[in-house]
Amino acid sequence: MPVITLPDGSQRNFEGPVTVAQVAANIGAGLAKAALAGKVNGKLVDTSYEVVDDAQVAIVTDKDPAALEVIRHSTAHLLAQAVKLLFPTAQVTIGPVIENGFYYDFAFGRAFTPEDLLNIEGKMQELVKQDLTVTRNVITRDEAIRFFRSIGEEYKAKIIEAIPGDETLTTYQQGDFVDLCRGPHVPSTGKIKAFKLMKVAGAYWRGDSNNEMLQRIYGTAWTDKKGLEEYIKNLEEAEKRDHRKIAKNMDLFHLQEEAPGMVFWHANGWIIYQAIREYIRERITEDGYQEVSTPQLVDSELWKKSGHWDMFHEEMFTVEADETRVFAVKPMNCPCHVQIFKQGLRSYRDLPIRLAEFGCVHRNEFSGAMHGLMRVRQLVQDDAHIFCTEAQVQAESVRFIKLLLSVYRDLGFNDVIVKLATRPEKRIGTDVSWDAAEKALADSLQEAGLPYELCPGEGGFYGPKIEFHLKDCIGRTWQCGTLQIDYNQPERLDAYYITEDSSKKVPVMLHRAILGSLERFIGILLEHYAGKLPVWLAPTQAVIMNITDRQTPYVEEITKLFKKHGIRVKSDLRNEKIGFKIREHTLQNIPYLLVVGDREAEARAISVRTQQGEDLGNMSIEQCIEFIKDAIAKRSNLGGRPD
Repeated sequence: MPVITLPDGSQRNFEGPVTVAQVAANIGAGLAKAALAGKVNGKLVDTSYEVVDDAQVAIVTDKDPAALEVIRHSTAHLLAQAVKLLFPTAQVTIGPVIENGFYYDFAFGRAFTPEDLLNIEGKMQELVKQDLTVTRNVITRDEAIRFFRSIGEEYKAKIIEAIPGDETLTTYQQGDFVDLCRGPHVPSTGKIKAFKLMKVAGAYWRGDSNNEMLQRIYGTAWTDKKGLEEYIKNLEEAEKRDHRKIAKNMDLFHLQEEAPGMVFWHANGWIIYQAIREYIRERITEDGYQEVSTPQLVDSELWKKSGHWDMFHEEMFTVEADETRVFAVKPMNCPCHVQIFKQGLRSYRDLPIRLAEFGCVHRNEFSGAMHGLMRVRQLVQDDAHIFCTEAQVQAESVRFIKLLLSVYRDLGFNDVIVKLATRPEKRIGTDVSWDAAEKALADSLQEAGLPYELCPGEGGFYGPKIEFHLKDCIGRTWQCGTLQIDYNQPERLDAYYITEDSSKKVPVMLHRAILGSLERFIGILLEHYAGKLPVWLAPTQAVIMNITDRQTPYVEEITKLFKKHGIRVKSDLRNEKIGFKIREHTLQNIPYLLVVGDREAEARAISVRTQQGEDLGNMSIEQCIEFIKDAIAKRSNLGGRPD
């Protein structure tokens, strides 16, 4: 007689084994109708899941955040069923849930067209209306292989052959369609309310470019039409904010095939880059960091000793110096910072030592993964490593978290999601050191008063990490900052300090970054602000325009004066109508548009407008200069941050 404990603490007794659906029905008919899945002792399960012993049970409806995963997984199966009905010779492979949606990979003799996608989506809608019951079945490995081979699904059979023999296999059936899956799924196709197929892309079988090319259909699914419509609206907004389009309009950078994944910064873009770098430099100097610089080429033996070679050598660019030595273009800075720490005898009194570097690193990213500034092969990190004692770990972690949050606020990001990623299966170091590192990070977050999401198995190979995800103004999240505790790399590289009792001890190494990659962060900023950057970051902070040629001498004079005061200003003396000039410079996202006519020239004044179209009226030259300098100093964005 299982006793079921509900989320509110109340309990219900049942005479025998009971399904999640029956528990929901026992609570109320409305809940039974709304049930999409359940949680039994915290585990997400189907509504058909049978509870045999005492358990904590929660009913998952579309109000529960966990519902999205179930709905998206189920919609992937709905897609596969629709494709098989319309294109019987297509073979199904895998269809996982991804951020904001799902995809499914198919092997088919020709490319799917936009018209195919419309037809597939229409068939999916038909299957939803049929409200087909979704049934879970346990199957043996041999039965599964025989079944999928019998219906011509060779890829499924190969997937099963790669699954460990002792693992329980399950299939899900809706109508005549059967798919291999762990689940859970919605109880029937009628529970799938809002979805849309987005695009088709190529994908290699098992992600290996040596294998055959499959077709990947991407889709999005939500609990209701409102969520879907909001997502589509945000996608359209994101398209308008594409940093590559903004960069072209503002003449910031370009990329070309002769240097794939490496940025050609134009003068305007380089101004933004330098402004951000100098700001970070100012903040870390205030916080006690020493800025260093380390070589680009380092002998592969160092990377082998640090452990990076075994994990990342395929992503490294290498150079053969001679028959005996191979050098790697550094993909990260940490082993080099350990070398600086090792120079000279370090005492416990010297710790913590904080070494920072705007380190240029190279990673051989897969060509299909590169995307503007967001994924490049050459990047600069605002990287730093803190060498400290175990007793200093928590204080240093909290100190860094406070610095990071302050920087994000200055840059216009107040919504930060925090995740704690713990030990992966493939790692170095002992369980004892991992226990200590994970506890230290969790305690630091608690001391800093930050709630966090636990991400088991997603830490680095040498230590757990805190990830800081920024939410931009249209709700997208970007993982930027990280803090990792590393008990392993300093030991592997023979780093030590002298303790109070004159013995040698390996320091703890904290890896940390605030922005991550400067290139990527600039891309994020451009999209967050839709190119309307805060005044201090704008490549051109003001443009001075004349109405007629009579004001040319005055414009030239005051342009020089603005520049003397450190304002990035340019003049526009073209023989064009003032309305045309204003529109053009507004589109170039220049914060202040300064207009001079006869009246302003006579009064030695200037008419001031913002890029948002606000008319601030006439100011004296001195007032205008101080006004703009004040906006720069405050890192003001003129209220230009989009809603």
